[in-house]
Amino acid sequence: MVSEIMLQQTQAPRVVPKYLAFMKAFPTMRALANASAREVLAHWSGLGYNRRALNLHRLAKHLVETRRGALPKTHAELVALPGIGPYTAGAIMAFAFNLPHPVLETNIRTVYIHHFFPHQTQVPDSALMEKVTETLDTKRAREWYWALMDYGAHLKTTVGNVSTQSKTYTKQSPFKNSDRAIRGAILKTLLTHPAQSTRALTQKTKATDTRVKAQLQNLAREGFIKRTGTTWSLS
Repeated sequence: MVSEIMLQQTQAPRVVPKYLAFMKAFPTMRALANASAREVLAHWSGLGYNRRALNLHRLAKHLVETRRGALPKTHAELVALPGIGPYTAGAIMAFAFNLPHPVLETNIRTVYIHHFFPHQTQVPDSALMEKVTETLDTKRAREWYWALMDYGAHLKTTVGNVSTQSKTYTKQSPFKNSDRAIRGAILKTLLTHPAQSTRALTQKTKATDTRVKAQLQNLAREGFIKRTGTTWSLS
């Protein structure tokens, strides 16, 4: 669960050292649930997309409160958890429990487009999922997906990133000056300098007052930060 959430939009070489340190700090679901948001963000620092860390923290709290820290093993139950999408649910089933469920990610898309749709563009996920389902190893799902992902990574270095032929392919928008950058700067500032005013956060994020206020409201509405009087802090 931890590794899959860390690997969302972050390359494996950056994740490995952070994952090892994170698991040392929070070796159990209860340890993660009992930690403060500040501690979780501090160990997440450097991975980016801090919202993932806070979602993971929430998820651990939810699992401890409702399931004594245990993860369910069905796709429907996993997707119903906060912060878990269809791919992450399938990946948890395969890698944590060795249970077969069709999943798609960029390297797997590369394999199936290369072999089944080599000269097509705008290939829909529905067509890819049909092939994934047909070829899925139902007894060794974990090893099958390991192999597919390694093979997909190899194909990218030899034939190129054919996953761009997928209908779902989109170029990642620039991080600099984006709303994500402002959110990240706000959370990073509150991690090291708690109880900051809107004005102070505007100065530190170097964004416009209007954009900072909008992201403060969004973060507060999502439960990541709170306002006490005239200052903001992590929830």
